[in-house]
Amino acid sequence: MHVISKNALEAFWLKHPSARVPLEAWYRLVKTSNFLSYLEVKKVFNSADYVPPFTVFDVGGNNFRVIGVLHFNRQKLYIREVFTHAQYDRWSQDYRSKKL
Repeated sequence: MHVISKNALEAFWLKHPSARVPLEAWYRLVKTSNFLSYLEVKKVFNSADYVPPFTVFDVGGNNFRVIGVLHFNRQKLYIREVFTHAQYDRWSQDYRSKKL
């Protein structure tokens, strides 16, 4: 899977140094995977959620969230946001309220 872009992860862990190790581990795992469907994502990342059109990954013991858009046919994952748990909760509430 081609992850676009690692820069978002790096920018996040510069602000949150404790995120570096878990985000690097997540990146390596995603980069070496060939997911063909959301069900395959769930096999590797049991806590991943699909909030259309985003896939939400819990990283670092539920401390961080990586929000991405997966294109299985092109084997690309576009990182849209990287959040702490608290930041994700605020984003999620805003996102869901806009969809209603």
